[in-house]
Amino acid sequence: MANTNENSKTLSQEMQNIMDRAHALVDATSGELDDRIKSARAALKERLDSAKGDYGQLEAQLLEKVKTADEFIHVKPYYAIGGTFVAGLLLGWFMSRK
Repeated sequence: MANTNENSKTLSQEMQNIMDRAHALVDATSGELDDRIKSARAALKERLDSAKGDYGQLEAQLLEKVKTADEFIHVKPYYAIGGTFVAGLLLGWFMSRK
């Protein structure tokens, strides 16, 4: 679970960096007078706001699924081990076929 939290924090930080750079681009072009640049700025700003909301929802859903899976593995570890074993057998069988 600690590794999942670390990966989540890294992904969150990368997404924040991307959004910060896009906002910097929007701010850098604020003095431009061309209509195409203005419309591009407006579209980018709208998409950034939409992406922030979507990313927040996706992150919350993902963390909920990870917590549910973690709880299931702690409650029934042999089911998880057996499922992983069967999946490995099937994967090995499919890979060995020609």
